[in-house]
Amino acid sequence: MKAVRIVKPDDLQIVDMEKPVITDELNVLVKVTASGICGSDVGIYHGTNAAATYPRVIGHEIVGVVEEIGEGVTRVKPGDRVIIDQVTACGHCYACRKERPNVCGTLKVKGVHIDGGYREYIAVNASDCYLLPDSLSDQDAVMIEPTTIAVQCCSRARLESEDTVLLIGAGALGNSILKIVKLYAPKKIIVADIDDSKLEEALKAGATDVVNSRKEDLPARCHELTDGYGVTVSIDAACVKGSLLSALNATGNAGRVITMGFSVASDEINQFVITSKELDVRGSRLQNGKFQTVIDLVNEGKIDLNGSVSHTYHFLDAQKAFDFVDSRDPSIRKIVLTFEER
Repeated sequence: MKAVRIVKPDDLQIVDMEKPVITDELNVLVKVTASGICGSDVGIYHGTNAAATYPRVIGHEIVGVVEEIGEGVTRVKPGDRVIIDQVTACGHCYACRKERPNVCGTLKVKGVHIDGGYREYIAVNASDCYLLPDSLSDQDAVMIEPTTIAVQCCSRARLESEDTVLLIGAGALGNSILKIVKLYAPKKIIVADIDDSKLEEALKAGATDVVNSRKEDLPARCHELTDGYGVTVSIDAACVKGSLLSALNATGNAGRVITMGFSVASDEINQFVITSKELDVRGSRLQNGKFQTVIDLVNEGKIDLNGSVSHTYHFLDAQKAFDFVDSRDPSIRKIVLTFEER
């Protein structure tokens, strides 16, 4: 079978691999039909994702059809359309005992530490498989995974209806987070970005206010919009140089700041702004058992994931897809690799 492998940073190759076979542990064989390109995949490609190991078949947003199951598997059957949980945890370390397997001490993430979904077939444990809603195409269903990330970060933020929320970044991740933030009905949702067209879309999607952080002082504007107090929750979905400090400065006393970035580049952090306002600064990584939560939200009509994909490429054209990502074309929202025969 064919697969997309990052051999080393900036070296993407289409390679031949053995088709996986099911085992007692990896007891479901899935024929991959769609796999999304995430910012972390781009980071692995360029060597800026500190968690990744090489060489690696990347891809952690994985949708497919069950082709074969092992003895005793009842969770899924051949022909089922599924999305695959990307987290593999040990189950017994401190984090796992605290019911936080997404930060297991020996965490293995598909597409990061172990081979992922940019290949024609993948063998996984039945517990990793979740049935897709009939209302979603395979391509749109890829958006379930980034939405689990959104649910996770909102959970980490302990969002409440009395909150005022700043969301930095209106790209694919930011849009997913906005969908979930809206469900909490906070007093304000302020979205910041440097692209006016994305900010216009955020307003249509439910933001109460938008700020072009290239043109305006983001913390000052947030204080203006909250009667001088500052927002009570900031979520940094842009994760660029200076964005965390902007979030800290924009957040009022006793607020929460959620960071989601994976860069190891040095950046400025002001201890006084954290201590003086007694801010909670929390990381949010991956998701912690949130797939069924998102699927239920889709089935209940509370979120709509249709139409989120802006571009598709055949997986054998992955290099073209990543080159397009690097072009920073403003039309990019979500890019999905497809696996149909051609």
